Amino acid sequence: MKKIKSKHLLYIVFITLFSFVNATAQQATVEVNQDKQIDALLKIKKEVSASVTNYTIQIYSGNRPGAEKARTDFRSSFGEWDSSMEFETPNYKIWVGNFKTRLEADRALVAIKQIFANAFYFKPKKD
Repeated sequence: MKKIKSKHLLYIVFITLFSFVNATAQQATVEVNQDKQIDALLKIKKEVSASVTNYTIQIYSGNRPGAEKARTDFRSSFGEWDSSMEFETPNYKIWVGNFKTRLEADRALVAIKQIFANAFYFKPKKD
């Protein structure tokens, strides 16, 4: 009977020591070495991603005075989206927003159509 108890005691001591060694072995210092050009590449990627146009909403197409009025009306009603005046012979067009997904464009279009009923979204062609 004493052999069994001493055997259990030996296992308990062994497990306790083993767990203590593992617990203290979990501490370390990590040093990351990376090329300095990675930061420059990440910056360039952000600039390129920001300049990519996915969906745009057109609110007006017609003569210049009408386009200027539509743009002014849009800016007074919707200040959160950028607007631009584009010329495609023979019409001036007012394009608004730069939406990454169709869902974002749909949500914006619902709000914009309350004032500009002929508005629609599209994917502009890249040059």
